[in-house]
Amino acid sequence: MEPTAHPPRLILASMSPRRKSLLSEAGFEFIVHPSELDERAHEKPGTLPAELALRLAVEKAEVVADQFPQDVVLAADTVVAFGDMALGQAADAKAARNMLRLLENTTHLVITAVAVVHEAVGHRATGRVMSAVHMRPLTAEQIEAYVESENWRGKAGAYGIQDDDPFVERVSGCHTNIVGLPMTTTVRLLREAGVEARGGAAG
Repeated sequence: MEPTAHPPRLILASMSPRRKSLLSEAGFEFIVHPSELDERAHEKPGTLPAELALRLAVEKAEVVADQFPQDVVLAADTVVAFGDMALGQAADAKAARNMLRLLENTTHLVITAVAVVHEAVGHRATGRVMSAVHMRPLTAEQIEAYVESENWRGKAGAYGIQDDDPFVERVSGCHTNIVGLPMTTTVRLLREAGVEARGGAAG
């Protein structure tokens, strides 16, 4: 392997404020460069939710890695799985309303795939984490109030567990996965790529 011109930086291929916050809280230094991948254009009918999340995470990472081959690129994709149906981000208020109606009073899976690419040394690694979430029954008025708040924007399944009233009754599995970046898996993948948090204490 040829040495890189400078120590590799960590680049987060996402504008998600939740992913930025989780990485910062874990002690990582990084710059943000979103992939600007049109996720809906890359969705294929019949793709299972776990496969979709992984494919999108890899594609996001590779798009940015092509621009920054000397650096380590981290990308992630979160989908809500309702059976074999993948629910990504709602395109508009109507879609958000329909997603909440579908999910209320049910147990569903939240799947986040993580991809780490360091193009210069040919390093590629992925991980995938699933958590179960049970949402309480919701009234039409509660759904409408949440939709009007616009808190659903940019969130898989049109809700965020970190919101003031996320409608969630029970969670099984990794909490940060539901937020959008499973940190135990992310820290492991970054360490394998040679990227440590400040002090090497994250995990």
